[in-house]
Amino acid sequence: MVTALDAAAAGLGLAPGMVLAKAQAMVPGLTIAEADPRGDAEALERLAVWALRFSPVVAADPPDGLVIDATGATHLHGGETVMLAEMVRRFAAAGIEARAAIAATRGLAHAAARFSERPTVRLADEVTEAALRRLPIAALRLDRTVVEGLAGLGFERVGDVLDRPRAPLVLRFGPDLGRRIDQALGLAADPIEPARPPDLVETRRVFAEPIGAAETIARHMRALAATLVDALEARDLGVRRLDLFLTRVDNTLQTIRVGLARPSRDGARLARLLCDRIETIDPGFGIEVMRLAATATERLAARQRVSSLIEGTAPDVSDLVDRLADRIGESRVYRFAPVASDVPERSVARVSALAPDDGATWPGDWPRPSRLLACPEPIETLALLPDHPPAWFSWRGVRRRVARADGPERVFGEWWLREAERATVRDYFRVEDDGGERWWIFRAGDGEDLETGSQRWFLHGIFA
Repeated sequence: MVTALDAAAAGLGLAPGMVLAKAQAMVPGLTIAEADPRGDAEALERLAVWALRFSPVVAADPPDGLVIDATGATHLHGGETVMLAEMVRRFAAAGIEARAAIAATRGLAHAAARFSERPTVRLADEVTEAALRRLPIAALRLDRTVVEGLAGLGFERVGDVLDRPRAPLVLRFGPDLGRRIDQALGLAADPIEPARPPDLVETRRVFAEPIGAAETIARHMRALAATLVDALEARDLGVRRLDLFLTRVDNTLQTIRVGLARPSRDGARLARLLCDRIETIDPGFGIEVMRLAATATERLAARQRVSSLIEGTAPDVSDLVDRLADRIGESRVYRFAPVASDVPERSVARVSALAPDDGATWPGDWPRPSRLLACPEPIETLALLPDHPPAWFSWRGVRRRVARADGPERVFGEWWLREAERATVRDYFRVEDDGGERWWIFRAGDGEDLETGSQRWFLHGIFA
């Protein structure tokens, strides 16, 4: 039986579930490989463990998917849209074609990822029946026999089923039909069993009486962190990513994820990062189980402390970096590093906040503004001669008279990167207006030849 096929085989009329003899008769010389369901399942489990970098709750969704509960984790990756695009990009880099969707329910996201033409889909936060109505019956995660039976009765879209009384259909096709519809609409529970790495370091607490007060939760967070640190120290490991799982009495799961810029096993620091997120916890009628897991670890050998009387110690800002990253997202905490380029917007790169300093610096021949605009903005100016700075310029509707100026500093195009930049130049001026504010402006071109640029003026930076 055909279990999977590529786009070329599908274009020839073959389909999963087809008897192999029939497929060979339809396409002589068909290339066949033995299916390996066990190997596929193991590979999917490994992918689920790899995807834990995106969220604490990830599970395999056989035969060809992953289900990720991204609640509370999207801000760490720059938002939902950026997170989806990053997922697809990483899979593509590994040679895997993937589609990703995010929705308010697992069923709706499952359907959108498989039956949308776009590689990434983001549905509205609220679950609407209209979004489900347009999908085919197969999007409901039903057995093939049920889908084929409904198709034989003329049902093509989910909306066709929703418009009919449910009882007769459930009586004929079983309770899964109604359950899958309710799960997609958020009316029924759709639990996820998270994947767990084989060498996971974790600790847990089960409470005889459910807890709900913030002070009580914080106390147990500190106790769990201390126990986890002992387990990490026994293995000479430091934690880079920490996940806290809270199981409520209604069997719903809440998660808290914190990341660290450097591996650590400082119990007080880990507890502080967790306690900073207490306001995001909704205990409901109480929490029964708390489980703390180190889902990303690195080797961290014990280090001897050196007395400050002998050797000065560099200030450690990693704790501040961790707290900022956990609140606003790791992608938003960074520092700038110099890049060897004369073009200003190419001479700066974003690196990790705690990336090692390689000693590179920017050339100090000409001063550079403390704030460089992401994209130069056009301005209106009046300059007497090509080599002269403008007498005034207008930016964002405000006209400023130039009191002092320095320049021009000519920057040539990087022809080895782009052939179109072989003749282009920019003439930069550092100007000060009559209010004392200093600006970095440039003319695209040498002021005479149109081949060197458009001869328009732009604002590119602001000096402190």
